[in-house]
Amino acid sequence: QVHLVESGGGLVQPGGSLTLSCAASGSGFSFWTMGWYRQAPGKQREFVARDISGAMPDYADSVKGRFTISRDNTKNTVYLQMNSLNPDDTAVYYCNANAQNTAGYYPYWGQGTQVTVSS
Repeated sequence: QVHLVESGGGLVQPGGSLTLSCAASGSGFSFWTMGWYRQAPGKQREFVARDISGAMPDYADSVKGRFTISRDNTKNTVYLQMNSLNPDDTAVYYCNANAQNTAGYYPYWGQGTQVTVSS
């Protein structure tokens, strides 16, 4: 079983910054991708960014140039540095990981962390 634990959400003023963290744990698993999705009230969950082992990271167009994803493989932790935040970034942010073991690949989700951008 894989567990994802997120932290770092909160309230920030427009133009401010926040860093989200997601720590993955799971005996016998490696993590092919780790990334972030978000869901604003009344909207569908949408892709934000992902780190892919051995490849360049992916970003949604709406966050390119403002958000940076990084991963510490020694800790199985992915970070999302969010700069120049605006009210449209307000959402619950969910960590996502595609975990691999000898049986195959499996997607896992964190519980979500609220990010609110407001003055």
